[in-house]
Amino acid sequence: MAMAIVRSGLLRTALRGRRQYGSTRRTFSSSAYHDDAYETAKWEKITYAGIATCTILAIYNLSKGHPHHEEPPPYPYLHIRNKEFPWGPDGLFEMKHHDDH
Repeated sequence: MAMAIVRSGLLRTALRGRRQYGSTRRTFSSSAYHDDAYETAKWEKITYAGIATCTILAIYNLSKGHPHHEEPPPYPYLHIRNKEFPWGPDGLFEMKHHDDH
């Protein structure tokens, strides 16, 4: 199936012959070649300015202090533990203190 489509396309191209107009490059009504280099340079400058602006704003925001809130009162209904954790009473990442040594 795909081979038949390729053969059909090649046959159609061969029967049409060569193009009569010289340029094979696509041109659009809103752009020309000399505008492309200008637009590329313009957007490159805008990109670098945006990167610099974002970096400066990030450094400024990260260098400011942040408010520390007061420690909440130890309410008795918080952190209720009715069962032992499966890894034991010492915690998962703390040093284990065993008396059998």
